[in-house]
Amino acid sequence: MTGPLDGDGHDEGREEVGGVPRIPSPRRAADNYESLPAPEDAPPPLPHKVLQSLLGAWALSACSPEETSAVEEHLTECAPCAEEALRLRDAVGLLHNERDLDLDPLLRSRVLENCLGRRPARIPVPEWAGPYDAETARLDALLRDIGDSEWHAPVRLKWFERDRTMNRRTTVAGVISHLQAVDSLVATAIGLDDSLSPKTPTERTEAYWQGGHHPPTRAVRGPWREQTHTLVRTVSFAGRGVAELSVSYGDFSLPLRDALLDRAFECWVHADDIANAVDYPYEPPSGAHLHGMIDLAARLLPTALAERRRAGLAAPARHLVTAGAPGRSLHLEVEGSGGGDWYIALDSPAAIGSPDRKVAQVALDGVEFCQLVAGHIAPEEAAAGQDGDREAIRDVLFAAASLSRL
Repeated sequence: MTGPLDGDGHDEGREEVGGVPRIPSPRRAADNYESLPAPEDAPPPLPHKVLQSLLGAWALSACSPEETSAVEEHLTECAPCAEEALRLRDAVGLLHNERDLDLDPLLRSRVLENCLGRRPARIPVPEWAGPYDAETARLDALLRDIGDSEWHAPVRLKWFERDRTMNRRTTVAGVISHLQAVDSLVATAIGLDDSLSPKTPTERTEAYWQGGHHPPTRAVRGPWREQTHTLVRTVSFAGRGVAELSVSYGDFSLPLRDALLDRAFECWVHADDIANAVDYPYEPPSGAHLHGMIDLAARLLPTALAERRRAGLAAPARHLVTAGAPGRSLHLEVEGSGGGDWYIALDSPAAIGSPDRKVAQVALDGVEFCQLVAGHIAPEEAAAGQDGDREAIRDVLFAAASLSRL
């Protein structure tokens, strides 16, 4: 994105090479906002349709200086046109016979990284929605790269239920429709249209797969991506209070800020599933986003442990702890990018995990902990380091795996 306008009407954030503005990169999200008023002596802005029709000529450097300036100013404010401009510019590059038609496989990731690192739009995406915005964009970049046949590649979804690993076979297209079905829980909570009536993520996915909502080809990508854009746009314009809005998952609820973090986590996990199925290189989220995902899981662990205890799947609590009082705790040490230290309350979700009452310690790599929470590795195979109460360690690792679901 370009910088703010200075007093002379010039764009301070746009660099110039030889007097010609550099090509602007497409903005991230929240693309519906009012433009800043033009200076009084500036000519009236060209209509959107005219600017859109000039994109091809702009990509070929066939516009007049005035048209070039108008198009490039428009690209800083219109995400769809910015994306089309990038595609046209890449296509023009292929017209040069002396160039190798095999593009650098890292080109897309570099362009995406550059776009995501730009200054936020004038209506910025809330910080708590940033992980979802980033992970959906990364997955969309992957989907753009795969061929038609790869949308039918088999993908095996995994999760943990009670004391065993479950799995379900689907396709790449099936994974995207699964993400769309569960994301619509968030859409419903913020007042967007939703065609599915089931309340739990599993029920919604099954209804989507069985009810004719699931296109068998890459056609599913468009509705999914439009939904992710709409979610980010809506929360960006909604204001501060929306972050605490409750999102129901059927048998539990999360505030919207945590629900979008949960959806970012699921998006990354399933993008990795897809990447493995089509042999595509895929990296974990950024350290800050990964830390947020780990923190959400750590905050949910005491409740998950209590639920397993009620179901007879974990050892009974050893102490009665009043709300807000410190109780026994397990020190969860997560290493690597996004890591940190958490003290998990063992006896009650209402208790405070205190380092003074630590009875056990578990050390894991950040990505390994997330794979455990996603149900992709068994609790018995997790944890590089363990020390202290073995029963508490086992119960917490199994509770972490139980956070996963279809």
